[in-house]
Formats: sequence, structure tokens, C-alpha cells
Amino acid sequence: MSNCLFCKIRDGQIPAKVVYRDEVCMAFEDINPQAPTHVLFIPLRHIATVNDITQEDRETVGHLYTAAAKLARERGHAERGYRLVMNCNEDAGQTVFHIHLHLVAGRPMKWPPG
Repeated sequence: MSNCLFCKIRDGQIPAKVVYRDEVCMAFEDINPQAPTHVLFIPLRHIATVNDITQEDRETVGHLYTAAAKLARERGHAERGYRLVMNCNEDAGQTVFHIHLHLVAGRPMKWPPG
């Protein structure tokens, strides 16, 4: 998708601090971190919102979670805990319409989040 910010990051048109990449997804540091660790995991294939996920996307979406768990372990957050969040549409706080999983860790989390 030519006007998608995350597709442009994926394609190297916009710089980002990439911390993970494989054949299904990539991850980069959030530019407005809400915790010491705040990384966004995106599928390489453009999917606009959670509402657009199909049965064929199950493995891709599951892969985002396993990749995030791997990075959380590598950064030492698995024992104390971390939060994984995927927002859907504007009222939920989605500002870039390419699904992305937030990995937030390194501080105590509150509930409800806001």
C-alpha cells in the first residue's frame, strides 16, 4: 500500500530502528515509547485493521505474538511481565492502519489502560 507509513518503513523508505525481521514480520522501536521497551511488530503483508484479518491470516497473526514473546524473553521481560496490545480503529487508538502489535515492558502496567 503506497501511502501506508508502516509499509514505507517495511520497504526502507522511512528509517526506523528495526530490532527484528524474518520472512513474516518485522519489529521496530516505537517513536513515542510509553515504557522502557515499546516495540511494534507488523506483518510484512499489509492488513489494515483487525477487522480485515481472515482465516488465511491466522498463522501470520500468531507469528506476531510468538516473535514478540521471543523478543520479550531476550530483553529479560518474560519473568516480570509485559503487555501485548493490538488496537482496532480510531476509538481504540489505532493511528496507522496496518495492524501492529505493541510490546510494552520495563515498568509496572496499570488497568484499565486508559
